[in-house]
Amino acid sequence: MYTTFGKRLLDLMIVIPGLILVSPVMVLLFILARINLGPPTLFRQQRPGLQARPFSLFKFRTMIDARDDQGNLLPDRDRLTPLGRFLRSTSLDELPELFNVLKWDMSLVGPRPLLMQYLGRYTPEQARRHEVRPGITGWAQVNVEMP
Repeated sequence: MYTTFGKRLLDLMIVIPGLILVSPVMVLLFILARINLGPPTLFRQQRPGLQARPFSLFKFRTMIDARDDQGNLLPDRDRLTPLGRFLRSTSLDELPELFNVLKWDMSLVGPRPLLMQYLGRYTPEQARRHEVRPGITGWAQVNVEMP
């Protein structure tokens, strides 16, 4: 019963007020990213969700699309901007994932969604991660014992 309704209700009770509280920050980050990186402001990537079904994960963009003379993307370290470094170091680039929780593609707590190309590499035990919704943060991060 909890996994069907309780977890969803708890996610919504946290995410809806959370989105209201952080919306000014998100608007500011959206504007800063648009000015510094140009459109699109959000990074969208397919990730495996519940039952390994793909969903679109949203984050703030942190890199530019700089390319070499042959049209190949430059290495990530050369494309990451100072704003992007700040967003990643503070995890602010992940704020749009709250909309993924609202859409119920993700939960607040669950295994982090890895890339689609890793699906074929999972052992049966590792593949069990797809029996639950992926999360913004994992169980280990929220279940820390304090001394």
